[in-house]
Amino acid sequence: MATTTTRLSRQARREQLLDTAVAIVRTQGADGLTLVTLAEAAGVSRPIVYDHFGTRPGLLLALYRRLDERHRDAIAQALRDAAPTADVVARVISTAYFACATDMPELSAVSAALKGDPEMEAAQRELIDSYTDLMAAALLPHSGLTPEALRLRCVGVLGAAETIAAELNRERATTDDAVTALTELIVGGLDTRTGR
Repeated sequence: MATTTTRLSRQARREQLLDTAVAIVRTQGADGLTLVTLAEAAGVSRPIVYDHFGTRPGLLLALYRRLDERHRDAIAQALRDAAPTADVVARVISTAYFACATDMPELSAVSAALKGDPEMEAAQRELIDSYTDLMAAALLPHSGLTPEALRLRCVGVLGAAETIAAELNRERATTDDAVTALTELIVGGLDTRTGR
């Protein structure tokens, strides 16, 4: 087995390994990603990969967290750049959600590979909570609801978004239709008595 002679910092090596893991999942699916296939594809020894991730679920969880972080960062940036109206904020959230579903299929593949893993389920709950909080904070200035009531509606909208994404992936809807539907659900769920 060929190993790389380049000495990277621990963090740089981890980033390199996760980049390689994304490429493996993209070309071979999550089933093709193991600690051994990652070591071979990255050109490093197996102990290096084991030292970073420990187990295959550890690797998949690290990859899931990284992909989710990139998705949330993209949404946060889009929200910072958006016009401050309910319609625009809702469209930015919707567009970003479906961009993730179509542009980052690795996230869904990794999530599916970890179904039933207690650590993964806890991480998914944590990440969904974080996403819900991001969404609720962006919508709060456009809503007459209490923060708690708005957050609960965001939870419901995210459930609807997941179902719409499934329709999109089954080619029963276009991306434009999915974005429009989710935008309308978001805006319709705001109590806008305080104005837009």
